[in-house]
Amino acid sequence: MVLDNLSLEVKKGEVVVIVGPSGCGKSTLLRCINGLEPIQSGSIETDGQAGMVFQSYELFPHLSVLKNMMLAPLKVQKREKKEVKKEAMELLKRVGLEEKADSYPQQLSGGQKQRVAIVRALILHPEILLFDEVTAALDPEMVREVLDVVLDLARQKRTMLVVTHEMQFARAVADRIVFIDEGKIIEEASSEEFFEHPKTDRAKRFLNVFRY
Repeated sequence: MVLDNLSLEVKKGEVVVIVGPSGCGKSTLLRCINGLEPIQSGSIETDGQAGMVFQSYELFPHLSVLKNMMLAPLKVQKREKKEVKKEAMELLKRVGLEEKADSYPQQLSGGQKQRVAIVRALILHPEILLFDEVTAALDPEMVREVLDVVLDLARQKRTMLVVTHEMQFARAVADRIVFIDEGKIIEEASSEEFFEHPKTDRAKRFLNVFRY
């Protein structure tokens, strides 16, 4: 059993960060929410669609940045090409990548690819954004540029569910921390309360390992 009687509610405009040891079920939870993993019991309810940003970017290598962004809105949502292109360019400008619109993924740094992956999810207008270890594949100096984008989304009151091993990243962006171990929620608290005054021994041991 990967997720064991796990119950979680995320409010509109809230940033919830899920932390815990490897293999505890964090990423599986996100994959269940967006339908990539089937569930055997229970229910998942979302007010609208969820947009997913993966650790490994998942950009199409044969398409330019702009075409990567436009593909789903055109093919799936059947939106007007002119409107989609205009919004795509505005989103790229917002994350400082307007000049990379015609570049291909292999021509981008890891941080640039992840920023493209984020705005590719945004252009679909999801009600909730799911982030799965979005900084894990990045060099330390690239983490900041992705963190800045996520912090900007938090300031816009975007609803986000974030899985990460980066404790500084978690502390900076979270309204609420959910600590999971062995498929169960062990502790749930505000960011400040979790990092400054963890209640459970298990959470204390976890934080001591990271020396955040």
